[in-house]
Amino acid sequence: MKHLLSCILLFLCFAAAGQDTLTYIRKDNVAYRTGEQTPYMRERCVLDVYHPAKQGKLPVIVWFHGGGITGGNKFIPKELMQQGVVVMAANYRFSPKVSCPAYIEDAAAAVAWAFRHAHEFGGDTSRIYVAGHSAGGYLAAMVGLDKQWLAPYQINANRIAALFPFSSTAITHFTIRKERNIPEIQAIIDAFAPLYHVRADAPPLFLYTGDREKEMMGRYEENAYWARMMQLAGHKNTHLYEFDGYDHGNMPGPAYYLMLKEIRKK
Repeated sequence: MKHLLSCILLFLCFAAAGQDTLTYIRKDNVAYRTGEQTPYMRERCVLDVYHPAKQGKLPVIVWFHGGGITGGNKFIPKELMQQGVVVMAANYRFSPKVSCPAYIEDAAAAVAWAFRHAHEFGGDTSRIYVAGHSAGGYLAAMVGLDKQWLAPYQINANRIAALFPFSSTAITHFTIRKERNIPEIQAIIDAFAPLYHVRADAPPLFLYTGDREKEMMGRYEENAYWARMMQLAGHKNTHLYEFDGYDHGNMPGPAYYLMLKEIRKK
């Protein structure tokens, strides 16, 4: 289940992900929530869409940035540009201005928006992938594993084509623990932990982490246990990758290319 990637194999992955020659269009700051909103919601509950001008039934990647659920900003990863995919990069609200589960609700609203509007940008609603790095990976995992968050939009989370959490926490996120005055090194697994929602019928799950000796504390080990529990639950499509020599900050580099490789298999 664990895959150690050498520099040679990573180089081959990079070389395989060539750019295309299509013209691309970008639409920024599209509101993904409707109804009554606070000024802070109007500020943060927006996403950017990057898509080929020549439309077709293309895969869609909903991308959530990292930042500990306390900071950061949406961006279109350069590694996903000119790759024949629609990218929707979403912002969400931060702690301590809001508390759990507001940011998970935002992430679910952004994914629901993708299902409703992907066709407008040439996207295929049967090929919507949810991904993110660090805190963004956590949000992707929670939306995809815990069905309650997409249920208000009449969307079954199993419609997600695959989940790609990059260096996500598997236990309850440290910012949620901080909101509850729980020490950072006191691990909690409750309803706000991806581990709590392991299930056999979940979407395909690709867990990417940096080198266990260079990652944030315990991040690889959390993901290894998460992968094992998915396997024991009967899930047949969980994959764990550890990127040798990469730390928490630079592990997305090779992970983007592996994600694209998986998406292109469909």
